[in-house]
Amino acid sequence: MMKIEEKFMKKIENTVIGFILIIIGVIIGLNAFHITNIDLFFDGWWTLFIIVPCFFGLFKDQDKTGNIIGLIVGIYLLLYCQGLINFQFAWKLVVPVIFVLIGLKMIFKDTFNKKKSHQNIYDNQLYTGGNYDVTFNGLILDLSKAYLNEETNITISTLFGGVDLYLPDDVNIQIQSSNFLGGVDLHKRENKIENTKVIYLNARCIFGGINIK
Repeated sequence: MMKIEEKFMKKIENTVIGFILIIIGVIIGLNAFHITNIDLFFDGWWTLFIIVPCFFGLFKDQDKTGNIIGLIVGIYLLLYCQGLINFQFAWKLVVPVIFVLIGLKMIFKDTFNKKKSHQNIYDNQLYTGGNYDVTFNGLILDLSKAYLNEETNITISTLFGGVDLYLPDDVNIQIQSSNFLGGVDLHKRENKIENTKVIYLNARCIFGGINIK
């Protein structure tokens, strides 16, 4: 079960996004009838799809590393699109940072693995969903023998990490993901019409991946 604070933040996030969509719809309608002439699509408007989710992620009860990096990348891209920073100069910084992060992962991999639990196994237990932030390590989430509700929500963010997600045969899975040099692999798993239970997976993979088995 999600914590009260997480539910509250999720409600605020949905409310803010809802208001934004309403405002956009009203402006588009007014522009269509030539009542207003507001240009919604400013240079770099698409970066808001990176900035807004990462911003709200900073207020959730989880490791914020991935959201901080996403926020920095989003803001950098917005500034570049606005012509406020030089791409070539910024690119010279991005490449060494990537190498440093990869090097840190290789050096401290064992340290992270010892400090953090990597297995969540729910044998004959009710599982109602959860949020997981996997940074510089791995996670095994075994739900193959878990009791599930008709609908279950799971959010997983990976940064230089990997997740093995084991599911029962009698559930379908719906995936929404945003990835950068990573992704979600279903391992030939197929949804079946006769299955009445659904898992909704919201995934964000940065230099990492999720294997569903």
